Amino acid sequence: MATKNEHTAPGTSDGRGDHAATALDPDLSDDDLTDDELLAAEMAATSVRDRSLGDRRFGWVLVVFGLVGFAASLALSIEKVLKLEDPNHVASCSFNIFLDCSAAMGSWQGSLLGFPNPFIGVAAFPVVVTSGVVLLAGARLPAWYWRSLLGGTVAALGLVLFLVYTSVHELEKLCPYCMVVWFAVIPLFWYSFVYAVQGRMLGVSDKVRGFVVRNRFLLLLVLYLAVTAWVVLGMAPAIADHLRYS
Repeated sequence: MATKNEHTAPGTSDGRGDHAATALDPDLSDDDLTDDELLAAEMAATSVRDRSLGDRRFGWVLVVFGLVGFAASLALSIEKVLKLEDPNHVASCSFNIFLDCSAAMGSWQGSLLGFPNPFIGVAAFPVVVTSGVVLLAGARLPAWYWRSLLGGTVAALGLVLFLVYTSVHELEKLCPYCMVVWFAVIPLFWYSFVYAVQGRMLGVSDKVRGFVVRNRFLLLLVLYLAVTAWVVLGMAPAIADHLRYS
């Protein structure tokens, strides 16, 4: 059975007997403090809990973004099957010369393991959703499970970055459903990393741990902005050429 430190950020409460006094000094009991000191300790403990990534918050991240990723992967899988049945089928996610799913589905990069990439998402995202439901139900899983989940999201992020490069620099077309998957994978990776760091499942210093946990939302925005800038700047030359010669 995993220990508390494997799941709970330093200074946060898991609801099983933590005292306000520990926010000031772990060697003190509540009886050693005045009323004012107890109130200050409780406020300090509440502040730490508010800044941490709790199980319920992380659970909702897994459920919501897992469902988003699953829906997009399922839509892509259906479009791939329809394309195989009818080569003339126009995908519902193909809107113009630059927003077109067909190019990505027809490329070798779209079937890296010998079958369509969306099938990976159809199989993997339900695991993410189930993990979130388990957290929301109040169950506690061992640290090795969360490290494994983090490893899976790292692999997913690596695949996403490879597909972003392929779409922007080789195909010069963007797949709308694929971009929804990208949108879902980034926070799944990031919050899995934050949860592992907060729970001391990864060997980082307390200073790094505190910075990552406190600024997790800001750092997520930075990740989104970095990928968005990559896509916009990478697609800009192709769009400019199309406008110039059209």
